Amino acid sequence: MANIDYYFGTISPWAYLAGDRLERMATRHGATITYKPLDLLQLFDRTGGVRPASRHPSRMEYRAQELPRWADHLGMPLNLKPAFWPVNMAPSSYAIIAAQQAGGGDLGGLVQGFLRAVWAEDRDISDDAVIRDILGAHGFDPALADTGLFVGAETYGRNLEQAVEAGVFGSPFYVVRDSGQKFWGQDRLDFLDRHLATL
Repeated sequence: MANIDYYFGTISPWAYLAGDRLERMATRHGATITYKPLDLLQLFDRTGGVRPASRHPSRMEYRAQELPRWADHLGMPLNLKPAFWPVNMAPSSYAIIAAQQAGGGDLGGLVQGFLRAVWAEDRDISDDAVIRDILGAHGFDPALADTGLFVGAETYGRNLEQAVEAGVFGSPFYVVRDSGQKFWGQDRLDFLDRHLATL
């Protein structure tokens, strides 16, 4: 059984466009997923990346073309200029971490729910009411928004350190623990799928 560490930021458009493909392939191959939300902007700072606000206009112009292209290709709604972006990733990340520890709900759906809230629903995922609503919609106790704060904050910081150590530099980023193979980007999921078939 393969084990996948999935590193991502809850405001990443590319993680949003991954949809549920990772979860479906994990089911198909009998793999486990450990969700590792992290501070994506700090990850850029630590690994030689550039925050979107500081990127050259040509890069941002290309991004503005490529995101809608992928959304259309995947049949997913996308608002290229969300009402709440960028937004503090910590509260939604803490909720995911607490939900993963608590169990009992649809964790993959929860992750996708936060990403969809940003990129397709114009919702503020740093807002407590929104976090509670998304937790409840995916089978988790909405109170995890409060009770998971301490463990969430601790794990959130640790996820960043582990990401840097593992050679992660963007989102979404998939590390297969069993083989050490790394896959960056939702457009590499087919390669991950083929790799899992060999394990």
